[in-house]
Amino acid sequence: MVDIEKLIDGLKDLGIGFFTGVPDSLLNDFCLYLSGKLSKEEHIMAANEGNAIAIAAGNYLATGNVPVVYMQNSGIGNATNPLLSLAHPTVYSVPMILVIGWRGDPSVSDHAQHKRQGELTTVLMQDMNIPFRILDEDDSVLSNFAWAKEKACQLSSPVALIVKKGILAAKVKKQRYLESDLLNREEAIEIIVNHFKDKAIYLATTGRATRELHEQLLIQGVPCGHEFLNVGSMGHVTSVALGLATGNTQGLPIVCFDGDSACIMHMGSMATIGRYQPSHLLHIVLNNGVNESVGGQPSAGQMVKLTDIAKACGYFTVGKQVETKEEILDSLRLFENEAKPCFLDIHVRQGIRSDMPKLAIDHKRQIQELRNIFK
Repeated sequence: MVDIEKLIDGLKDLGIGFFTGVPDSLLNDFCLYLSGKLSKEEHIMAANEGNAIAIAAGNYLATGNVPVVYMQNSGIGNATNPLLSLAHPTVYSVPMILVIGWRGDPSVSDHAQHKRQGELTTVLMQDMNIPFRILDEDDSVLSNFAWAKEKACQLSSPVALIVKKGILAAKVKKQRYLESDLLNREEAIEIIVNHFKDKAIYLATTGRATRELHEQLLIQGVPCGHEFLNVGSMGHVTSVALGLATGNTQGLPIVCFDGDSACIMHMGSMATIGRYQPSHLLHIVLNNGVNESVGGQPSAGQMVKLTDIAKACGYFTVGKQVETKEEILDSLRLFENEAKPCFLDIHVRQGIRSDMPKLAIDHKRQIQELRNIFK
């Protein structure tokens, strides 16, 4: 395990002093240190990885210094466009160091949604002509950053460091949560599932919300065919919900549980929903103000007015965030006869109960059972 403070000091000695990106649990200690110790002039947490590439490019234009962009390897897809059409040597030729958490590393057992991405991580670097090294030994991390900076400057283009599990994050790390009187995510989900029961289709965003929704559906006896658990593709569950709504000839309520960071990551989907006005769609943000499943780094979720944004996009809203069971139920009753897509920002506290079961589902069977609902 690398001493992150010493690493950051070493990077500053190398002339590397600006960082931007999207948190990943494989980079947990690295990301927590950046968000907790550095100023906004030194570190910006981006909405998505493509934004981070562009932020890094802008910083380089202003300072001439090589920036660092950190991300999970699933974020390479978001980053590909600006990597190839902004930072690439044939365009603006911007040097930067990509620090990529290697989910789905073929040498390690991992979840289904990480497997193919892990297999293709090094292939994608090769195909984009991005030189890379793999960080797999604690004592070589700083020297590999030095290599990456030198290579980035030499080529005037991005260079990558692909990080194996346990190098920039502790192997076991128990999160500590702030005390709060707010409902937690599962309690909010329980209230809503209990309201609709098996008369709705439920979707949940990437992360712990998928586990909590699945558990509540089991507890309340809602059949498996009524759920879609978006275990990967962070930020896209609302678009799945929109597509589902277009084929919803039965008029079932489509209840989409989003996260604050996921919502912000691809906020353009809200504008698209507002434009096309699908009926029976309820977009709920379970807003705890942090990137909880990857380490608890603060998000912008409780700093921006998501309800105002939703209203401006064309949703029907209750005009404010909600926090209590009574406010949630009052909102659901208000939404019942509304033809427009509806939006609800529920501020919840951080944390997940310690005995929450791991998610174990057959993804293809889940889709088939969901399809059967619409036949």
